[in-house]
Amino acid sequence: MMTEPSKIRILYLCTGNSCRSQMAEGWTRHLKHDAIDAYSAGTEKRGLDPFAVRVMAEAGVDISGQYSKIIDELDSLDYDYVITVCDKAKESCPYFTGNAVLIHASFDDPPSLAADAGNEQERIGHYRRVRDEIREFVESLPESLMKK
Repeated sequence: MMTEPSKIRILYLCTGNSCRSQMAEGWTRHLKHDAIDAYSAGTEKRGLDPFAVRVMAEAGVDISGQYSKIIDELDSLDYDYVITVCDKAKESCPYFTGNAVLIHASFDDPPSLAADAGNEQERIGHYRRVRDEIREFVESLPESLMKK
């Protein structure tokens, strides 16, 4: 009898665990649930960004049940990959024990970009663009990780 291979465990890490890492976790659970167990955390908690929830819902992915958490809340889990999705998290990424491979995949920060937006459409447009970029990244998983 053949056993099923175990799923890859990925932690998406961002500064506030409010937007990009939440979108990455949501996309991974939605698109790659059969091959990857996805988690997200931040170096601090900022709460779930309502615009992130909104644009993910537009794409058919419900992340409204996810919540902002810090790394210490998940530190007992052993990851195969820790993927930083923002430059600040890469700079302050804690040391992970075990065999986790650290990968950096930088995405623009929608809340920062939206702060300078002239109107609601422009603001939400930044979130949609980053959402779609994260989706493309997740669609390449897990194969693209093997090349790192």
